[in-house]
Amino acid sequence: MGVAEMRMLRWMCGHTKNDKIRNENIRSKVGVAEIEGNVRENRLRWFGHVQRRSTDALVRRCDYGAEVQGRRGRGRPRKTLKKTLRKDLRVLGFNGGHDT
Repeated sequence: MGVAEMRMLRWMCGHTKNDKIRNENIRSKVGVAEIEGNVRENRLRWFGHVQRRSTDALVRRCDYGAEVQGRRGRGRPRKTLKKTLRKDLRVLGFNGGHDT
């Protein structure tokens, strides 16, 4: 996701990879924040809304780390929302020990 974002920002500025301009310089020139930070912020904002809902709300009844029965597929296991939220909280300096 970050690679595609930087390609678009370089294209907007009229630069290529061969110009060897650092990503930070291009970001400051365009005046945009990193897209991963924006996605993390929106995901945690949504999670906060969900946590404030009553416990009998449909969205609160979802099990974030639900294990699926059956054969495991090939390749790396899929990321669960629970693990993603813990990583997001850890990046922001929280311990990640929430009740999901």
